[in-house]
Amino acid sequence: MSEYPRLVIMASGRGSNFQAIQDAIEQRRLAATTCAVISDRANAGALELATEQGIDTLCIEPRHFAHRTDFERALMTAINGFSPNWVVLAGFMRVLGADFVRHYHGRMINIHPSLLPRHRGLHTHRRVLEAGEDEHGASVHFVTPALDAGPVIAQVQMPVAQHDTPDTLADRLLPLEHRLYPATLALLINHRVELRDEDICIDDHTLATPLRLGRDLDDHGRLVEPGGR
Repeated sequence: MSEYPRLVIMASGRGSNFQAIQDAIEQRRLAATTCAVISDRANAGALELATEQGIDTLCIEPRHFAHRTDFERALMTAINGFSPNWVVLAGFMRVLGADFVRHYHGRMINIHPSLLPRHRGLHTHRRVLEAGEDEHGASVHFVTPALDAGPVIAQVQMPVAQHDTPDTLADRLLPLEHRLYPATLALLINHRVELRDEDICIDDHTLATPLRLGRDLDDHGRLVEPGGR
């Protein structure tokens, strides 16, 4: 019996998206193995959560390296030591260099709290409100050298309420992120999903627009409508 696909999860913060992925694995919604959680911050909550669950952890802090390239070389060595099928950025708050990203081309994904390509970068909840938009959401995308610019695999949407603040938007979006990320990972594992130049192909069908959770994609990573591909 073959081993489940292996995940290395990279996180800088409390680890809520890591825990959502791990919950999906334990509940058999995601046929994968988390082989390690790696952080750039020694006090990251994700490391503590992983340790409590018997998952290998590593902390590689940039301050211990003279140059960013040295840090990323050490990070790459650590990741490769676990032979992952997928490298999963789950709140990893560092911009990674082009050589590092290209090394994991088509195998590294990220979740971003906006409906990409809108609002790349930080402070997305505030920027949605400042723009007067009536919808918000999260996106899972392939990581490419340009910040938050990789092709989007799947998204989840929610309405912006009249009295929303950046904090209330963040609080309401987080549970949706916790559904979207495991579902997208299940899609990647259950189907042949390839990054071809700037196109995403699912079972040799080019994805015209990002899949929408609840419309095109269910919480188990199953395609609901063939027309969504």
